Amino acid sequence: MSYALREALAAFRRTPLLTMLSVVAIAFSLFIVGLFGLTAFNISQAVREVENKVEVVGYLRDDATAMQLQVAQEELRRLPEVQELRYVTKTEALATAMEEMKEFRDVFTDLESNPLPASLEVRLRPGQSSPEAVSRVAKRLQAYAFVEEVDFGDGWVEKIYTIRRLFGAAATAIGGAFALVAGIIIATAIRIAVFARREEISIMRLVGATDGFVQRPFVLEGIITGLLGGITAAALTWVAFAALNRYLFALKWLPSEWIVAVVVAGTVFGFLSSIVAVRRHLEAV
Repeated sequence: MSYALREALAAFRRTPLLTMLSVVAIAFSLFIVGLFGLTAFNISQAVREVENKVEVVGYLRDDATAMQLQVAQEELRRLPEVQELRYVTKTEALATAMEEMKEFRDVFTDLESNPLPASLEVRLRPGQSSPEAVSRVAKRLQAYAFVEEVDFGDGWVEKIYTIRRLFGAAATAIGGAFALVAGIIIATAIRIAVFARREEISIMRLVGATDGFVQRPFVLEGIITGLLGGITAAALTWVAFAALNRYLFALKWLPSEWIVAVVVAGTVFGFLSSIVAVRRHLEAV
């Protein structure tokens, strides 16, 4: 292994430009993925925070009876998506409106009768706030004859989920394109290294060196290149995060597992690119 490591490091000194290009190509491919991952993670966190506030509100007719309300509340509480159910009377609705819209307090005070309806407010469990789950609860609530209208903000919930899916797809496509370029550069660097050492490799084979022994320095070179690319990508992602967080808007940093995954992905990519290239081009030596 000491021989393989020594030769791999020597290869970096022999072709520094190609080595740098390989590291930069891997770094930028993973950096693009990291940026989209940072965006997707923060959107996911925003969606999760919104999910905790998602409510389905059913506005009731004035002729709803106490028995109807009791039966409906018992049935709704048994739904797997429901975390909390609250009955808001007309008086409570008016008091809340006066508190939240203080500029209209005089208007509310001068009213001869309370125009606001009573309502059933349904809060959903964490993880049960997808557009499909919200829609199911809304339809169940709307099915009661004494419910006049149901409000659950279906438009913006669907838009947030759509944005998250689009960012995930874009990260995969753009990151894949950069990864392809990185693979080509690594393969080219390995091919040049094999060609430059073709006489040495031929002599090693003549004295009995196995293909595995010959391949190790090149494969180790690819692993080190990928590792450096992964570390660089993680560093660039942090710099971008720090800049955005300071000058534009508050963001949350990625979980440590994601950063480790970026470095590991770069290492594995360097390993796979080098082993494919070296096996192919050693056959021609």
